[in-house]
Amino acid sequence: MRPRSRDPVAVPRGSRGLLVAVSVFLVGGGAAAVAGKADLGDALWVSAGALGVGLSLVTIVVSLCARHLGVDVIALVALVGAIAVREYLAGAVISVMLATGRVLEEWAGARARQDLASLVRRTPTSARRYRDGAVESVPLEAVRAGDRLLVATGAVVPVDGTVHSARAVLDEAAMTGEPLPVTRAAGARVSSGVVNAGAPFDLMALGPAAESDYAQIVRLVEGAEATPAPFVRLADRFAVGFLAVTALATGAAWWAGGATRAVAVLVVATPCPMILAAPAAFVAGLSRAARRGIIVRSGAVLERLAGVRTVVLDKTGTVTQGRPELARILVAPGWDAREVLALAASVDQISPHVVAESIVHAAQVRECPLALPEDAEESPGSGARGRVAGRWVAVGGESYVRADPPPPWARGARRQARRAGALSVWVSVDGAVVGILELADPPRPEAARTIRALRASGVGRVVLLTGDRADLAEGIGAVIGVDEVLADRSPAEKLDEVARESARAATAMVGDGINDAPALALAHVGVAMGARGASAASEAADVVVMVDRLDRLVEALAVARRTRRIALESVAVGTGLSLIAMAVAGAGGIPAVAGAVLQECIDAAVIVNALRARSAGTDADSARLPAPASQLGQQFRQQHRDVVAVLDELGEAADVAEPSDAPSAIAAARRVYEHLVAAVLPHELAEEQVLYPVLRQYLGGGTPWAR
Repeated sequence: MRPRSRDPVAVPRGSRGLLVAVSVFLVGGGAAAVAGKADLGDALWVSAGALGVGLSLVTIVVSLCARHLGVDVIALVALVGAIAVREYLAGAVISVMLATGRVLEEWAGARARQDLASLVRRTPTSARRYRDGAVESVPLEAVRAGDRLLVATGAVVPVDGTVHSARAVLDEAAMTGEPLPVTRAAGARVSSGVVNAGAPFDLMALGPAAESDYAQIVRLVEGAEATPAPFVRLADRFAVGFLAVTALATGAAWWAGGATRAVAVLVVATPCPMILAAPAAFVAGLSRAARRGIIVRSGAVLERLAGVRTVVLDKTGTVTQGRPELARILVAPGWDAREVLALAASVDQISPHVVAESIVHAAQVRECPLALPEDAEESPGSGARGRVAGRWVAVGGESYVRADPPPPWARGARRQARRAGALSVWVSVDGAVVGILELADPPRPEAARTIRALRASGVGRVVLLTGDRADLAEGIGAVIGVDEVLADRSPAEKLDEVARESARAATAMVGDGINDAPALALAHVGVAMGARGASAASEAADVVVMVDRLDRLVEALAVARRTRRIALESVAVGTGLSLIAMAVAGAGGIPAVAGAVLQECIDAAVIVNALRARSAGTDADSARLPAPASQLGQQFRQQHRDVVAVLDELGEAADVAEPSDAPSAIAAARRVYEHLVAAVLPHELAEEQVLYPVLRQYLGGGTPWAR
């Protein structure tokens, strides 16, 4: 879908020209009639009617080419009938209203597509690449993986890449819907399509533009209107029935009051509620979803999404973070947890491995001082080693780090990590094991809240489907509150489970990996977490969530259901008003000219109502905290990070405490106590006195956070 002009709500000149022409004939005919030149006035009105007949004929031919007969036939019969019974003024008014309806329809469509069109229109065509010490402008197609690009202030990031400067300040609103700029540190991944809201920065391209996140979005958007929604096709069937009702009403009016009254019935038999309302509403819904970083392939998908009653969730990367996170630090006697983490992270700075990145990130969050390692080397899949502050540090798997039997303090930790399904990263200094870093893939912070919101929105069943071990999956399922956990499933077994759920109710499958692609394609609606997910999953999915947040699934459902509701009420109310007007006109209460004006008022009301699907609505508004509460949440999130070090110290004290060394255990407990009083207790009091009252006001109830 390409915008027709640079103005996303502009109306094509042809439609505007037709409206101007019939309006001139209408007004000119009226002026001639007032001046006593009735024949000239009639001729001008007939000319206007002839233009209306031509417009109706073109529309009918287009409908017949699409193999359906629409209610435009009513307009054509009304025009011919008005001219036949010498109601020339009524014919001219009908033509003006038809032309106005065409302009209004095209304006409404452009208005509804505004957000979709803006995504396509923002596509960059060139990039600024470093070469031989200079910067050159090259076509976007010339960019390759490994190219170093300059992204100027205010420019759209042309391809996916990593920040190659100290930092980058980005406006990601077009991709995620979030209004506030975000800061990405050196090495952070940046998606194409976001805008540089800060100083110019360097970007290291990860691949060509055709494979970028933004190119994928553009492809999805361009095909978003290719398939009409089932409700739109249902409206076409209603239109055929409406033709029959109109024919009966017209015949009855002719029998009761003659041809003039029959023409009045035809005039008010407006087709717009059925042929305009549903398409306008669904395109507006697509636009609303795109504004929130949710790309829906078509109106048909939006219609199916509105009927979803079962949600099947993949685990890794969907319900969980999808990347390891430091859960616990075990250290040898005499070593400090922060010191061990700092040494490990210093060495892991040279590694692009996802585990190494998690360790470095954990050290940065805890504000551990990092140093660049000397003589560093990496063994892919095993670990890395280097000299840090004159000491040889090795980080990696157990067999890579140590050659001797594990020390006694580490044996129990190893067994516990295996039971918990955690990943153990061993750290040695000068050949001696000094610590073990345990990493796990925790549930997303919003996962449990999302499950509750899904149930509140009408989803009756939520299933966790994964190939991971049953004990790990059931633990996560219990934490987030799903109805059933299906674990140890192969990709083929996942297909079977999705087929069974789909046979029971309309089912949405949510996943992010390559192995999820078949299940996404099989479900009634496949939803891909596309922010970090595999391209295969995104290509197979019907809905792609471009934001790395599971709760956008709730927003997608809310948009779909609100859109369907608005489309249904627009058709029902508009058709009902038309039927009432037909009855009054059949009884002689509405003349043809007044009926034409009334018909256009009904059309305008229906289209304006359908465009409400583009707005947020009360449901979507309530899904997000107001700005002051969001800022308060950010403040307390930072405080949570500040107390992480205290929790690490508490775990360390518990792990190394031995009854045989009571003085050391008491000293460790005293240090932890002092830190708890100084850092954690004030934080807890502030939550109780400041944060919880805001949540209570927003969510309602006595203790809404305990739900």
